Amino acid sequence: MLLVSFNVILFIGDAMKKWLIFVFLLIVIGLFVFINYPQKVYDAKDFDIEIIKSDIDYDKDGIDDYSDILEGAKIEADKKIKYKSAYYEGGYPPDGEGVATDVIWRSLKNAGYDLKSLIDEDIKNNIDAYPNLEGNIDPNIDFRRVANLKIFFERHCLVLTNDPYEIDKWMPGDIVAFGSNHIGIISDIRNKDGIPYLISLSGNNKMEDDNLIEWYNKRGITGHYRFLYE
Repeated sequence: MLLVSFNVILFIGDAMKKWLIFVFLLIVIGLFVFINYPQKVYDAKDFDIEIIKSDIDYDKDGIDDYSDILEGAKIEADKKIKYKSAYYEGGYPPDGEGVATDVIWRSLKNAGYDLKSLIDEDIKNNIDAYPNLEGNIDPNIDFRRVANLKIFFERHCLVLTNDPYEIDKWMPGDIVAFGSNHIGIISDIRNKDGIPYLISLSGNNKMEDDNLIEWYNKRGITGHYRFLYE
């Protein structure tokens, strides 16, 4: 009788083990599908938002500046840039690595603009407008600092709302700053609420992501600009 009971316990134990393994595998498969299955995405027309195009085609490639800037940001996102913060002689990091600010000048370069030269010249001629530098100019790094970018954009570009829930005010190619040390480009993709995706570099493997509100809640939006250099 004891032997029979023991065998029954063993049978139940083996069955339970198999059941638990089965449940575990279902959970793993479910998580894999959830993570890798593409989420439904939207664009401006899904929310009756008219996309604003620039009247300027600075590099004369037949594509307006805002679209060129967006394209440049998407090119960066596709490259899967490695996040690396370092100081470089000459200013520019190698292709394939960089920080959030490097996405900005690379995106503008795709529209034909040399952001480094523009900022260096503005700082040289208007050092008092950049009090954060305390008179210390360094062309190797100045164009890669969020504080300097914000000052430059506020001086020379269109300044827009910092409220991400005003969804009709956010256009592909816009530039957005968070807190004092993060910055990115607005995507043409939106989530189900109409909030645009963000293209930025922060160490996350996914550069184009539905995380605008996450950054907004984490650090606050401290600048929203449309590149219209004047």
